Amino acid sequence: MKVEPQLDPLNTDPGSYRVLFENDKVRVLEFRDKPGEKVRMHGHPERLIYSFGPWKRKFFYPDGRTEIGEGRAGEVKWTPPVIHAGENIGDTDTHNLFIEFKK
Repeated sequence: MKVEPQLDPLNTDPGSYRVLFENDKVRVLEFRDKPGEKVRMHGHPERLIYSFGPWKRKFFYPDGRTEIGEGRAGEVKWTPPVIHAGENIGDTDTHNLFIEFKK
């Protein structure tokens, strides 16, 4: 999935995302937010997520669905392409590394 520019998290929430590396194959993003903070509706292609610490988030999807997601320090997860918004509902800052795969 190619993310449209208006849904690129660097455009929707530039204060939460930072590019660490990018080439024609991958983009590596650092993501940070604090308890109670929200990010707007945005999209990601297929990606790996590395969690620097524990986190808990509520995700909101364009079709109205919601779900709770959690991660642990040192955990690596793979996710398919997604469009969502999110809110940090945990007691800790979220600090993740996203490795987004380009097609």
